[in-house]
Amino acid sequence: MSGGKLEAGAGGRPRGGCLREYPVLPVWVVEDHQDVLPFIYRAIGSKHLPASNISFVHLDSHPDLLIPVNMPADTVFDKETLFSELSIENWIMPAVYAGHISQVVWLHPPWARQISEGKHSFLVGKDVSTTTIRVTGTDHYFLSDGLYVPADQLENQKSLNLHVILINPTESSNSREENSEVASAKRLKLNTDDIASTTSASSSVGLGDLDNSTPGVKKKEVQNASALNRAGTSPECSASSCLKNSECPIREIVKDVCQVLQKGDAYVLDIDLDFFSVKNPFKEMYTQTEYGLLQELYNFKKPHKNATEESLLDCVENRVHQLEDLEAAFADLCDSDDEETLQKWASYPGMKPLVQLVHSLKNRMESPDYEMVHQAGLTCDYMELPHHISTEDEIEGLIQSIKVLLKDMPKPTLVTVARSSLDDYCPSEQVDMIQEKVLNLLGSVYGSLNVHLDYSSTSSSL
Repeated sequence: MSGGKLEAGAGGRPRGGCLREYPVLPVWVVEDHQDVLPFIYRAIGSKHLPASNISFVHLDSHPDLLIPVNMPADTVFDKETLFSELSIENWIMPAVYAGHISQVVWLHPPWARQISEGKHSFLVGKDVSTTTIRVTGTDHYFLSDGLYVPADQLENQKSLNLHVILINPTESSNSREENSEVASAKRLKLNTDDIASTTSASSSVGLGDLDNSTPGVKKKEVQNASALNRAGTSPECSASSCLKNSECPIREIVKDVCQVLQKGDAYVLDIDLDFFSVKNPFKEMYTQTEYGLLQELYNFKKPHKNATEESLLDCVENRVHQLEDLEAAFADLCDSDDEETLQKWASYPGMKPLVQLVHSLKNRMESPDYEMVHQAGLTCDYMELPHHISTEDEIEGLIQSIKVLLKDMPKPTLVTVARSSLDDYCPSEQVDMIQEKVLNLLGSVYGSLNVHLDYSSTSSSL
């Protein structure tokens, strides 16, 4: 990183700048993810982070890039009011609009695909008509929340470069051994089948005939076995060389991320523990039928691929009206969920499934929490929330991938970590184990850490 603004190991200090350095890398661990933002602001106030052009490397099963829909944009200039307005899905963009963050790298696991892969460059600003924060981003993630407006409708514009990058788990040694054993067993079966088939069939049997005469043996496996034999390569050598290459994609990602970091003056490393294992808590609150009805009610009608600005505006306007009607319906049901109220709302376009949903909820519970039902519905737009409870091997594989990544990146100014377990996004039975692995990983890469467990009353140096 010798040619860029960031110095590896220098805590993200711009050359020629006057930022202070922490003597030991601080790691702030919170429960709810939005609670990391005050610590980032504190670092800006203490001159450990610059007031602008910060890069944000975000490991999470969720992008967290929504916006408080009705919050006045100027709220970002009143810290305490801002912090009270934020929640887990919408705490990053206000810091972009405030001018602090210019680059976001969302590193996501394979089961999280809410925003399309690659680079997204767009504007974040104040909508002149509503005075709320809006974006020019046209990904379904933003459109489905009604957040898009054209650039000429935004004032106090800030540019955001968003990079969405997939992180796959590195195969663990246990998996390698198991796969090697399975592969050896397959080859052994292949060889015995091959011998049996060639003794029972004519000596002129070709690969195509062999494929037809030996069920369960695929043509490609036979061709691969022949190629291995011709090359005189042992299966073990071939497997190990492939496994060594499993780090190659991560090293390519390192290059991409480092190029992004070059554009900023410092960076924050942010890790949600649900990156490693994640639940959709709403799936456990509602039956499969109820969840399906929510998906019908809240379904987002996507625009055409090459939609015009006019089409995008129509799409957003329709979506906003749809969500406003649903919010009003469930607010009404909070006051009274009698049949008359229910039928009134069910007569609205697209609201027919409401009747079956409410009847089902009332059959299961004495007084349904309709506000929570609406919150669940808001997650059922164009894609379900990710739900993947990882095995210990998968968690370890992601830990190893992140270790390769961080070793070749510059040292961040600070690290923020969210547990996300009380709201049941990170499985409560796994969160402590994942946290221990993550803190051990950070210690192995960066050395001494100043760990602050802000969800409890203790902090420690590791």
